[in-house]
Amino acid sequence: MISPWDRWYTTSCCLCCHVRTGTVILGIWYMLINAVVLLILLSALNNPIQYGYLLTNAELGSDLDVMDDANMCIATAISLLMILICGMATYGAYKQHAAWLIPFFCYQIFDFVLNTLVAISVVVYPNSIQDYLHQLPGTLPYKEDIMSTNNLCLAFLVLLFVGCILSFKAYLIGCVWNCYRYLTIRGEVLLYVTTNDTSVLLPPYEEVVAIRPKEPPPQYVEA
Repeated sequence: MISPWDRWYTTSCCLCCHVRTGTVILGIWYMLINAVVLLILLSALNNPIQYGYLLTNAELGSDLDVMDDANMCIATAISLLMILICGMATYGAYKQHAAWLIPFFCYQIFDFVLNTLVAISVVVYPNSIQDYLHQLPGTLPYKEDIMSTNNLCLAFLVLLFVGCILSFKAYLIGCVWNCYRYLTIRGEVLLYVTTNDTSVLLPPYEEVVAIRPKEPPPQYVEA
């Protein structure tokens, strides 16, 4: 009986790459994205007026400014944590350390669950899409055309888009999981070979030469 995990196990991804190569590429790609986000956040912290994340309305007071600063610091810390997690996954796949992939795999599961909850909320509350569109800035292109679309049609398009994203994320989760299984199986095989080595080592050549040859047995004498 083949288990479902063994049935979907494969050592290739993206039709031609090995799962180790795919995981390394995925980790580097996520690191680059989070590095760009981190640079934007640091630039916004250094020059908040240019990026417009501080509210200058005098009626709102300075509490919201402090709140924005706190949110930017939290987002910066999250970006640093994500870079660390992605770096661990890249290093673990390159150096064949399966345990280093676990944080990145947990992040993928968490992200997949959040996107699934978004899809469920669209199905349960289709009017929430219109509420979200009202919160977008008025300069958004085709905002009025999108808001004039029927709610059911708009919900179907959003579900189709989210479904494609979920399918792609599920495939990436499978690639990382297969890489983890490959590294685990490879490590178990190497450990078995190392601990069950029954080969006999030959002595050095100098020791063999130093051994005195045995005297030949006495010749057989007929009675």
